[in-house]
Amino acid sequence: MVPGDDAERFTVAVRPVDGGVVLALAGELDHDTAQPLREALDEAVTPGARLLVDLAGLGFCDSTGLNVLLRGRLAVRETGGTLELAGLRGPVARMFHITGADGLFPVHADVAQALAGRNGRGPGPAPRD
Repeated sequence: MVPGDDAERFTVAVRPVDGGVVLALAGELDHDTAQPLREALDEAVTPGARLLVDLAGLGFCDSTGLNVLLRGRLAVRETGGTLELAGLRGPVARMFHITGADGLFPVHADVAQALAGRNGRGPGPAPRD
């Protein structure tokens, strides 16, 4: 791998958990780096899957990254599963809020709360379709 390569700017770590899969994202998710996330989502989408995307390590996400997550949400919903977000922070949280995308996903404060079944968002409306 060449220093400065896109693969060093963004990583996806996939780990199974009881009842689903956690996809931990780190770095910068943009047009040039989104392919590993597309591939990980394609592999993780199975009938009834619970996908938990950990965004705590993500420092940047552009519209391409958002679209990959939105498409993943639709794909997993078609199989009866869910795609949830955890660890929204800083500029990534702001982008999700400004676009309204944070209302489309179940959002948790962190992975531990998500796995414990606690929604980090507190009381409020259910995610929109």
